[in-house]
Amino acid sequence: MSTSIPESDITLRDGRTVHVRAMHPTDESEILQAFERMNEGARYMRFMRVVREPNVERLRKTLAAFPEHGIGLVATIPAADGVDIVGSAIAVIASDPGHCEFAISVDSAFGGAGLATVLMKTLIDASRSRGLKVMEGFVLAENQSMLRLAKRLGFSIVPDPEDQAVRICRLQLVG
Repeated sequence: MSTSIPESDITLRDGRTVHVRAMHPTDESEILQAFERMNEGARYMRFMRVVREPNVERLRKTLAAFPEHGIGLVATIPAADGVDIVGSAIAVIASDPGHCEFAISVDSAFGGAGLATVLMKTLIDASRSRGLKVMEGFVLAENQSMLRLAKRLGFSIVPDPEDQAVRICRLQLVG
């Protein structure tokens, strides 16, 4: 079952506008450009380890899996080459079809403007519409901005019993 993601233009807290839409396989080059713009610290927070080069094969598999095996969103702005992706959020459906795992990235130039909130709320709504029951994410304990956002959105947050440097953020999507 797939979920259609409504396209929308969103005005952020600082007055800038982004276009939010479903992620497509044709976004590969722009996603790779967004990766290149991420500084080492942002990459570490997103991937929970040092990542110097993107895993292009994994990216292609993930993009090809949407929308059947997950939900992908991007936030774009106009750029000289068409658009730049300044934020993305994904929910990958786990082996248990009622559960999904989320991941989110926001360009550092858009941090604090509310983009992460917009992307997470849209991802949560799309996951609920799809009938998913639980959304879960693994967040570094030092990633306080993501943990604060997860708490504001109603996620429970507990230490990962296998890694004290990680927090498990879990949201019940139904009842």
